[in-house]
Amino acid sequence: MDRITIRLPPQQVELLEKLVESGEFPTVSEAVRYAVREFLSQGGDRIMRDSDQISTFDARL
Repeated sequence: MDRITIRLPPQQVELLEKLVESGEFPTVSEAVRYAVREFLSQGGDRIMRDSDQISTFDARL
């Protein structure tokens, strides 16, 4: 697994920590991974389609 660094507003960090304290997630990292997975699953198809179109266009150059 790769590591990345992000900066979040204090309010968002506080909410993530509350999710951990409530038992919703075991760690803040896991809560962030879940949020990223959800985000990518919602937009992933569009991103891949756009990426394929860009690759096809670049190949023609």
